[in-house]
Amino acid sequence: MTPDLASASPDADEDRNDTSYRVPGLERGLRILTEFSPREPVLDAPELSRRLGIPRTTVFRLLQTLESLGFLERADRDRNYRLGVAVLRLGFEYLSSLELTDLGLPLIEALRDATGLTTHIVIRDGRDIVFVAKAQSHAPIFSSVKVNVGTRLPAHATTHGQVLMGDLTLDDLRALYPEPQLERFTPSTPDTVEELFERIREDAERGYAVSESSFERGISVVSAPVRNDTGGIAAVVTTTIPRPGIDTSLLDNGLIDKVRHAADELSKRLNYRGQSSQAAGSKKTSYMKALGIK
Repeated sequence: MTPDLASASPDADEDRNDTSYRVPGLERGLRILTEFSPREPVLDAPELSRRLGIPRTTVFRLLQTLESLGFLERADRDRNYRLGVAVLRLGFEYLSSLELTDLGLPLIEALRDATGLTTHIVIRDGRDIVFVAKAQSHAPIFSSVKVNVGTRLPAHATTHGQVLMGDLTLDDLRALYPEPQLERFTPSTPDTVEELFERIREDAERGYAVSESSFERGISVVSAPVRNDTGGIAAVVTTTIPRPGIDTSLLDNGLIDKVRHAADELSKRLNYRGQSSQAAGSKKTSYMKALGIK
């Protein structure tokens, strides 16, 4: 061992390693965002260059990148910038997901205990759905289901996603999916935006959705929407059945009502004061009739 290495402290090694993993461009971009404040909501490139000690050409490139991602926007169609909606979206979605998990975890744990099934809370992030809370079933069969907190799946191809998009209009969907053909994962995946919209409207009118192997073979689900204080769909509560179909015994024991009740309870905790999903979806469905469920 050389004298220099022998005299170096563990803390110095740690600092050196931390520095070596930094990404300068990312660090500069984040530093630019932190310069904006309620006192100074609008800043220009020369001022940011001066404050951060970064060349103007570099600052311009960083500003254009942040603008293209929605984290900054032009304040007055000039050289001035202000924070964009992407910054707000990050913060609000994070806080919203925390509220959902804090308030919803006891409810999906109770739902798990009442049904014996793994339960989740799922939110939508653009064209993806994200699992933000999970209550794992104690049954060994569920060990094969590899869906955990943080898992992302395509919204259009999943029952959860279709329920989460229940507030969107056809024009909203066309803006979200401008391509002529949607990516297909199974024969049950909607092929076009129009087909997706029809599926969404059916689920919204019903007040819940049932899926049997529509996205992943051997996995069935029951999902119901959760609404927030504005009345918008904020999440879904869902149960997972690790079988290609749903046993009629589960339906006879009130599985759908239990899922919808948990979703309604979470909606109430989010200060939703409107009509419950059970009241909204009181009509019998063709699915239930086909199974002979009264």
